[in-house]
Amino acid sequence: MTELKKSADLFEKCRSFTRADEIKAAGYYPYFRPIEENEGPVVMIEGRKIIMAGSNNYLGLTADPRVKAAAIKAVEKYGTGCSGSRYLTGTLNLHIELEERLADFFKKESCLLFSTGYQTAQGIIPTLVQKGDYVISDRDNHACIVAGNLMAKGAFAEFVRFKHNDMEDLERVVSKLPANSGKLIVSDGVFSTTGTIVDLPNLVAVAKKYHARILIDDAHSVGVIGKGGRGTASHFGLEDDVDMTMGTFSKTFASLGGFVVGDRAVINYIKHISPALIFSASPTAASVASALASLDILRKEPERITHLLANADKMRKGFKSMGFKVIDSPTAIVPVIIGDDLNTFKFWRALFDAGVFVNAFISPGVPNGMQMMRTSYMATHEDHHLEKILETFGTVGKELGVIN
Repeated sequence: MTELKKSADLFEKCRSFTRADEIKAAGYYPYFRPIEENEGPVVMIEGRKIIMAGSNNYLGLTADPRVKAAAIKAVEKYGTGCSGSRYLTGTLNLHIELEERLADFFKKESCLLFSTGYQTAQGIIPTLVQKGDYVISDRDNHACIVAGNLMAKGAFAEFVRFKHNDMEDLERVVSKLPANSGKLIVSDGVFSTTGTIVDLPNLVAVAKKYHARILIDDAHSVGVIGKGGRGTASHFGLEDDVDMTMGTFSKTFASLGGFVVGDRAVINYIKHISPALIFSASPTAASVASALASLDILRKEPERITHLLANADKMRKGFKSMGFKVIDSPTAIVPVIIGDDLNTFKFWRALFDAGVFVNAFISPGVPNGMQMMRTSYMATHEDHHLEKILETFGTVGKELGVIN
């Protein structure tokens, strides 16, 4: 009898992964910090009040009494879960109401909800892009889009990428594809790491020239840019030229879930074909009611967007005036470049100890040399919060030699 060779241990990679433990031992670990209380611009962590400058709670609605009341009322009426998928027993009248109101908000024919924002791309892309079709994706797109692209590829579709926000390279890539193939160009609207905006006018021009469809992920755009916070297509006046817009409820809409808007026939097809929708439990009543209340506030109080962008602009100018390298964009995300993994961890720790929480982005999540403090702002940040953040950045920046 032939003796079987000993196979590799699947878990060996887990045992040899020590990077996180090393950073923890050094006292610089910035991730998975439990928040004990959340009031929006100020949170409680480890028993201390910390100014939050790393949240995607752009309009500050997670602590809004109207949003919380809507969630509580929904739980009292519908319970804590839907206990089934939308396809079967999991559709509430709340789901239908939110879909109709989002379609109206984005001036599209139809809308479909998903249980998470991450899941939304996986529900759209492999459902539409099938064998013989191509998905063409920006290299810096969010991980949920990459996952959707790979699922499409696994189902024998083709997956190609173009250089980040480089529309000449997009045309180079698309021009080589078979003329008779189905094509979907996918891009973030606002890129989540840098806060920069896609060059949508030129992307649309390429799509029209080569008869491709467009999907824009507006997770970080809705409630931030565009008329009334309607996102990237509205920002450029190209609502009629973008076929589908997807987004999430976990940012501006102060909840959890995702959505896509587009033509009725397309949304209906996804609704009846997408495994990510059919085999997932529905968004809870509390989540949907929170998103509905947030949408109401967004429409009735557009001054929140003005205040949000003014806050981000103040911080952008403040960081620059101190000598920090900042990535420019007219959005709520303001990245401050540190340029080294260890210095990024040290910078994060010093900010945290001084009462400011931001997000530390290191390689390989960002290119080497682009390690950053990824800061983001809310409409509910007040001047004294922003001044404290700037003051703390200035002190730490000088201590670590990032600025003079």
